[in-house]
Amino acid sequence: MTEDLSFKPDELPEDRSLIVVDDDRAFLQRMVRAMEQRGFIVRSAFTVAEGIDLVRQSPPAFAVIDLRLEDGNGLDVIAELTRVRPNARIIVLTGYGNIATAVTAVKLGAVDYLAKPADADDVTDALLAPPNSKAPPPENPMSADRVRWEHIQRVYELCNRNVSETARRLNMHRRTLQRILAKRAPK
Repeated sequence: MTEDLSFKPDELPEDRSLIVVDDDRAFLQRMVRAMEQRGFIVRSAFTVAEGIDLVRQSPPAFAVIDLRLEDGNGLDVIAELTRVRPNARIIVLTGYGNIATAVTAVKLGAVDYLAKPADADDVTDALLAPPNSKAPPPENPMSADRVRWEHIQRVYELCNRNVSETARRLNMHRRTLQRILAKRAPK
């Protein structure tokens, strides 16, 4: 079962099966709708266990997988998918971008690594990029200020909204963090 998944970016292959695995329910619902509108046949999961079950039931041609999930690491879903369908095109989404996890995801079979919140067009471009090539850069990437703000918000949430703990982990003065948290998100 080694069908060729090479195709032009403006056309979908015959097998349009896609799984999206993310524990952010609102983001997951938006992504599922957006990918269905782009012609994919989408199934979704909130956890590593559900994602692995979907892969085992019917291995998809495409996958969009978040790295940090409530019950573990999305790398486990990637490993299972590449085991049962080595030619699947996998995109990793994460709010925790770092080089070590990016390298691990690619070694396991991911073809691209996008920071959250990712636009459905960027995800589609990455999924449909020809093999051994990269998707074009996004038309409207997040500003550096927005990326910084998103990272601070994510760490703040992981610290259960504890300002002092968040400031310690970010190596930032507590009052500076409080000022940043009080402001609106940059564009």
